[in-house]
Amino acid sequence: MVTFGGPATRAVTGILVANVAVFVLQVFAGMVAPGMLESTFGLRPALVTHKLMVWQLATYMFLHGGIFHVLFNMLMLYMFGSDLERLWGTRRFARYYFVTGIGAGVCSWAVGINSPAVTIGASGAIYGILLAYGLAFPDRTVYVFLLFPVRVRWMVLIMGAAAFLSSIGGSGDGIAHVAHLGGMLVGYAYLRGKSWRGLYGDLHSRRRHERLKRQFEAYYGEMRRKIDEDAKKGPTIH
Repeated sequence: MVTFGGPATRAVTGILVANVAVFVLQVFAGMVAPGMLESTFGLRPALVTHKLMVWQLATYMFLHGGIFHVLFNMLMLYMFGSDLERLWGTRRFARYYFVTGIGAGVCSWAVGINSPAVTIGASGAIYGILLAYGLAFPDRTVYVFLLFPVRVRWMVLIMGAAAFLSSIGGSGDGIAHVAHLGGMLVGYAYLRGKSWRGLYGDLHSRRRHERLKRQFEAYYGEMRRKIDEDAKKGPTIH
């Protein structure tokens, strides 16, 4: 039997603490100035486009829309993120988390660059983690609603398909499906990027080898020509 999560790892703990602390700050700030933090640090594409508030592409990840929103995201982070961090190491996991979270924000901005709507939540990064978990541990079993056993690979495919259909259908349910799908797509591109970089590196190495080979052949040919010319001149008397 596989248990999910286990002891919380270093990066997961840090992200959990940061999100909970910001949510508590949201609650108190909302009592004084409702919506102030969300309008300044949530992702509003129009402000990123026209006022260059690019920090929103990262800060939106730490804001949440309610207690259940933050609890669900942090539970998913704990359940699936800890195993990934143990597998990858803290630095790689933290880098992946922020790449997918910011990438999801960029996707949300790109599909509505003039939209005044505010997007908040860590769900883009969480979906990126789910994608990575499905690739790393595809045959593990999760219990949906604590009742129905499903292989992780199928769970990830179902969630990805649902995010895709919702993003193109405009469900209007107040959920940032584009960010969910974006987190998965950016995560997949990032994880597969190593093999793509390897292919580019191989191609670059072959081109460099061919260039050095042509240079050597040209140099060698010039040297042979000079040697042949000197041989025709006869011996040199000192």
